[in-house]
Amino acid sequence: MDEGQRLSALASLGDPVRKRLFELVRDSGNALSRDDCAAELGLPKSTIRAHLDRLVDEHLLLVEFRKIGARTGPGSGRPTKLYATARREVSASVPPRHYDLAASLLAAGVQHSIDTGAGIEESLAQVAREEGLRMGQVAGDMHTLLAETGYSPEPDGDGGTIMANCPFHRLSQDHQGVVCALNGSLLGGALEGCGDDRHVLAPDQEISHCCARLVPKP
Repeated sequence: MDEGQRLSALASLGDPVRKRLFELVRDSGNALSRDDCAAELGLPKSTIRAHLDRLVDEHLLLVEFRKIGARTGPGSGRPTKLYATARREVSASVPPRHYDLAASLLAAGVQHSIDTGAGIEESLAQVAREEGLRMGQVAGDMHTLLAETGYSPEPDGDGGTIMANCPFHRLSQDHQGVVCALNGSLLGGALEGCGDDRHVLAPDQEISHCCARLVPKP
């Protein structure tokens, strides 16, 4: 699910009825039928069906078919369409943030330090660079990687790229040294993974930007 889909899913819960319906299914502990939902909310089945369909389309609910009751086999009736909440988490932010990535790198760095006895700074730099290398190899080029990771890349007019958004903004406000060093290692690995030998990282002092930018290699 990309950022646009996450925003659409969250926006769909802005409808009060749809929000109540989602919460009903989420809190029930069991998959519910359309009839269950209509009875619980006191609304027409046609209304419930429309909202359930929207929640399924937005990947907030899952559908399963199951026969209800003890009878099985021929003559036991058709399976009932049931709804359950999807297990994935849905969150979105504007501008894009990726605190989950930062948390994963920080945890991996601490674990690496514990396992190897290396200093925490060295461990964080290594795991961040390795992850950047992997991400770069998957993305294939830096612009794609930066866009997908929430850096909002923009050409600077001189052959380089500014990163108009920091995906770790709130963390960097409180722990600038740690987060910016982590970010630098991640982007350095990404450059290598993408096979980009035309650019290098340089500092960016603009407060609203990422702390790094890409400039042409001298």
